[in-house]
Parts: sequence; structure tokens; C-alpha cells
Amino acid sequence: MIYKLKPTLSAEVLVIGAVLCALVFPVQAQTSTADSIARYRELLQDDNPADLWVARGEELWKQKRGPKNVTLEACDLGKGPGVIAGAYAELPRFFFDANRVQDLEARLAYCMVNLQGYSYAEATKTPFGNGSEHSDFESLTAYIVTASQGFKVLQPMQHPKERESYLMGEKMFYFRAGTHDFSCATCHSQDGKRIRLQDVPNLTHGDVARGAYTTWPAYRVSQGEFRTMQWRMNDCLRQQRLPNLIFNSDASIALISFLAKNAEGGSMNAPGMKR
Repeated sequence: MIYKLKPTLSAEVLVIGAVLCALVFPVQAQTSTADSIARYRELLQDDNPADLWVARGEELWKQKRGPKNVTLEACDLGKGPGVIAGAYAELPRFFFDANRVQDLEARLAYCMVNLQGYSYAEATKTPFGNGSEHSDFESLTAYIVTASQGFKVLQPMQHPKERESYLMGEKMFYFRAGTHDFSCATCHSQDGKRIRLQDVPNLTHGDVARGAYTTWPAYRVSQGEFRTMQWRMNDCLRQQRLPNLIFNSDASIALISFLAKNAEGGSMNAPGMKR
């Protein structure tokens, strides 16, 4: 049924009505879209394709590989050799044997070299998967992060190098550079921001930071790939029009340390599902 406005309404009223509609409807549309996306993720979470990476990661963890033909089951991720339960929730952290702060991927590379006998170049030749070319790091990460579900994020700060890594990450987060004069904070330090249909979380705000950090690593629906935090950091710099981060570099780990500290106390719920 179509209704007509009464002719007694003045032009001023019509203009005011049009302005109010223009202001209200986009807000309602954005809210509806955000709710729909959240619902979509919720429905898919029980059948998260990341499970395929988890299964492959478990095989890789237990498979004898490399020149020394040994498994990764003796790899110490911070909880003792072979212990993966809760390990991801307390990374990055300082490791005395490596004499540096390492996140999960850096630690896995260390174990591949020192336990399995790979060269570092061989171990890290495929850090990120692309179609049929799978990344061992992404599969192993999927397996290990699943074992931290429900564990609280805790960022160790006892060792001076852990504090140094956090402070470096904080400086990088706010550092503006590149052709667009962007920093991480340009997009991730304000509430209620979005890029097209994607909400942009304020990673300086405790609750929001916890919600974002604890659902990474994640399966990216738009790419059909499981992605790690190293990939996420690299892609953020790409979008800032900055040079790529070196895989497992101190800079990449520092950024992750900063984000982990901001998310401290949140319960890990990864692998997540992202657009």
C-alpha cells in the first residue's frame, strides 16, 4: 500500500524530514550490517575451515622431519618441552636459549633449526600460504593456538628484553610514515570506526583489544586461508604503504607484544573467523 503526504505539510517540514531520514537510515543500515556479519561469523564458527589447518598442524607437530628426522614434540614454547596447552596465551616472551623475545612463529622456526636440523632459510621459505602452497607455520599455529582456547592472555614483563619489546611495539604503533603518513593508530586508536563493511577495532581500549586479539590467528573467508599474527602485522604495514616486515623480525614481534599486553586478561578464542 502506498501512502501520500497530506498537502498541508509545509516545504520546511519536508526538508526537515528528509534530513532526519538521511541521518538515521545510514546508522540503522550500518548497525544492521554489523549485526548480520556478527551473526554470520557465529553461525560458521562451529564449522570453521581452520579445523583443516589444525589437523595438518597436529600431523606436522608429531611427524619426524628434517635432516635430524625428529618431531617437534620436544619444542619448548614456554611451558616446558612439548607442552602446548596455554602456551600461545603467554607469547611473545623471552627465551634464554635463543636470547631474544620470540612469538610462536619465531619459536617454531628456532625449533625447526635446532631440533630438526633445517637451515633457517629452508625452515622459513614459505611463511604464508597461497592457494595450494601451504605454510607449515600457519598449520602448526592453528594446532597450537587451539590448545590455548579459554586460557587468559598474559604478557610476561619480568625480563628487560620483554619490556623493551613492548616499548618498541608501542612506539611503532604510533609512528607515522609512508606516502599516506599513516600509523597503526590512524585506524586503531578511535572508537566506532569502520572501513566499508569492516569494523576497525580500537586496539588501545582494553575490552575491544581483548576481543580483537583473542580471536587471532584466524581463518580469512575472503582469502580461503588461515592467517597468523605475523601475517596480520605484515598486512597492516602493507595497507599503510610501508615496506613489508621481515618475517620473525624483532619489529614484528614487538608489535605483537604491544597488542598482547593491551589484550591482557582476555580469554583466547582462536582460531577465529574473519571476513
